[in-house]
Amino acid sequence: MAVATVLSGADPVSDRTAPDRSGPDHAHWLRAARETADDLATDAVTREQAGKTPFDEVSRLREAGLLTLLVPADAGGGGTDWTTAYAVVREISAADGAIGQLLGCHYFLSWSALTFADSARATEAVQRSTRKPHLWGGGFARQEPSLRLARKGGGFVLDGRQSYATGVLVADRLAVRGERTDTGEPFAVVVDPAHPGVRIEGDSDAFGQRLAAGGSVDFHAVPVAAANVLGSLSADEDVLSPPTAFTSPVGHLLSVQLLLGIAEGVLTEVREYSRAGHRLRHPAWPAGSAPDPRTLTLHGELTVLTRSAAALAEQAVQAVAVGLARGEDLNYDEYAEISVLVAMAEAAASRAAQESTTRALDVIGARSASTRLGFDRFWRNARTHTLYEPVGHRLRDVGDYFLNGAHPPFVLPV
Repeated sequence: MAVATVLSGADPVSDRTAPDRSGPDHAHWLRAARETADDLATDAVTREQAGKTPFDEVSRLREAGLLTLLVPADAGGGGTDWTTAYAVVREISAADGAIGQLLGCHYFLSWSALTFADSARATEAVQRSTRKPHLWGGGFARQEPSLRLARKGGGFVLDGRQSYATGVLVADRLAVRGERTDTGEPFAVVVDPAHPGVRIEGDSDAFGQRLAAGGSVDFHAVPVAAANVLGSLSADEDVLSPPTAFTSPVGHLLSVQLLLGIAEGVLTEVREYSRAGHRLRHPAWPAGSAPDPRTLTLHGELTVLTRSAAALAEQAVQAVAVGLARGEDLNYDEYAEISVLVAMAEAAASRAAQESTTRALDVIGARSASTRLGFDRFWRNARTHTLYEPVGHRLRDVGDYFLNGAHPPFVLPV
């Protein structure tokens, strides 16, 4: 099916063919996500303010079966697809943006590890990850200086420092980017965080996304078996195939769902708080008077902004599903078109999240400044995420594509 059909707004679902993974359906996982999100929402404020390492939250995700959602059912996983995974991340993010980021990072890294690996290594990795539902942390984004991957005997040794990575404080596996010291080519590398050469420092002074278990990681002569060097992350089109390059829009669309979840979460909480009789009032207004029209207009503006971003995100989700279904038949022009659509959705979601988490507080007024209510966590989480994933360069890629036909670069999310 032509990708242009997706960009035009047509619904490709009826034409999409996907392998039968024989797992529970979309509705099942959405219910599981909503139940987990409701559970997280009950103590979201106190957990966020305490800022403890989220071992308990990871247990909640594991017990709900959400960690193995993308693993094929015949390998012991949830047997579902990315369309469902995106919906799950959005549900969790509406309750707790940091846990949504943690889960989204896990989905991306565990799935990418299989994508970058050859078939034998992928099968082995699936089997290992389903014996005990592992949580993955780390990141493949390029950084300076790079981690160094040097040959030693029949394997490799990893050295260097990764300045920030999501989930490293609670991860069972780390997936990182290491550059070969002999060739300079970057590779996806899997490391056991329990190795004595791995030293992890928590990001304890962050003002937002404090429960995403992020931090810095030092690698000191960490041995890496050849089987754990999964595949090349080179952006050279002579090395990089379109299906591998497609990991970029797949990953960035997780950022879209995270931001939309945060925006929807703050609007929902503000609405419920206002309905409970706590809406903004002026001392001169008579008892029982109608809400301030400006407040209604503001809530309307933010709802339109968020719903518009959500509609663009849905087009991007459908387009990514089409791209994934294309498999090895995907070409670079299709990759570029879908990547640009995801970039547009990311820019819209970023604006919606930042506007909603800032201006929604005006619906309540000065009471929203109370730390007891915790409305500030939405703004802090959204702002922290957008600092790590700024959309300025994404907008530049959109402009370059529509003006000059330039393919967006292969850039993996932080």
